[in-house]
Amino acid sequence: MESTLLKKLVDKSITTEQLIMKAKKNPDLLPEILDGITSSKPAIRYGCGKILVDVSQDQPEVLYPHMDFFITLLDSKYRILTWNAIVIIANLTKVDREKKFDEIFEKYFSLIQNEYMVTVANVVGNAWKIALAKPYLTTKIKDILLTVEHLSITPHLSEECKRVIIEHAIRSFDLFFPQIEEKENVIFFVKKQLKSSRKTLQLVSEEFLRKWSGNV
Repeated sequence: MESTLLKKLVDKSITTEQLIMKAKKNPDLLPEILDGITSSKPAIRYGCGKILVDVSQDQPEVLYPHMDFFITLLDSKYRILTWNAIVIIANLTKVDREKKFDEIFEKYFSLIQNEYMVTVANVVGNAWKIALAKPYLTTKIKDILLTVEHLSITPHLSEECKRVIIEHAIRSFDLFFPQIEEKENVIFFVKKQLKSSRKTLQLVSEEFLRKWSGNV
């Protein structure tokens, strides 16, 4: 049974953005919003997911007690909730005092082999947050990101999708490159993209190399 507040998402008498502001000002609303994730109504389910992503970014300590719940969402039958969980968990690693993420490292990064491009892109695009929060995992994260050029093609992940994911990987590397010990293989990975058919991938690669190739 949805609360009166969440029903307003369905009849659009409140916007997701307005509810985000309310949740940030009043953490007592979070139990309602967390319950909304299991709603049968998509407007509530996905609205609450968006709210929790936003709160996790700005106030991770408020959501950290619920990290186990977000871990279960990695297995959600709703892909959008899985995507939300990928981002939220990455945001919570900065306050992960109990090292809960460390216990699910393999599970989390196994999603890089998922058949859906958006799932993979979310893992790759948020990997830098985990590396910064947990520097001791840097090498493992780097090695995983370097595998994205070998992803299998699926009906939901084309060659062009792979190029998008590689672009995400380079952007991620850029944000934690100083703490990578073996930088040469990252530079080599990026150099291979300079002749990519994807123009933005070329540009991102060029910018990365201008910034970092002298620091190897």
